[in-house]
Amino acid sequence: MKPMEIEGAWIDTPRIHVDDRGGLHEWFREGEFHAATGRGLRLSQANFSVSRRGTLRGIHFADVPPGQGKYVKCVRGAVLDVVVDIRVGSPGFGRWELVRLDDEEHRGVFVSEGLGHGLLALTDDATVIYLCSEGYNPTREHGVHPLDPALGIAWPDGVEPFLSPKDTAAPTLAEARDRGLLPSYEECVTFYASGPGIG
Repeated sequence: MKPMEIEGAWIDTPRIHVDDRGGLHEWFREGEFHAATGRGLRLSQANFSVSRRGTLRGIHFADVPPGQGKYVKCVRGAVLDVVVDIRVGSPGFGRWELVRLDDEEHRGVFVSEGLGHGLLALTDDATVIYLCSEGYNPTREHGVHPLDPALGIAWPDGVEPFLSPKDTAAPTLAEARDRGLLPSYEECVTFYASGPGIG
């Protein structure tokens, strides 16, 4: 696992073992995860999503504490995964990073609590699995509009985005900040160090 440019996000590119039977790779190993991140991942929920080409999910985040850390992997097709630093007071506030996740390289992304996360399906039947540190709780879940011009995420040309009504109605990053919806960087760093929700 290697850190991404956004503090609190890591990408894992596994070694794939291929022979005439097919292929095998280890997509999550606790020891390697802990060595890279300095943390464990407590599994509270696992999600499975299937999306048609153009489906744009996110940018989603949860109140910290406890937030919701996510380890994300695409097991069929391809998606463009995005991590956004939405932590108020962070040196990287407003920065985003895109990573292609697909069923060929089998990379995974870990997104720490307090970061925004989203994805764009590049293929039909794009299938993504998530390991989550906390279960879904609608009272503490929020979003930022993924097409916010001020955020300026460089979604690819030629893929018409399809958003849910909830994501379509999501506030811009500035509106979410003005409403006090965004987590603070200081609270996130304290939470990461304290260990709640982390094994």
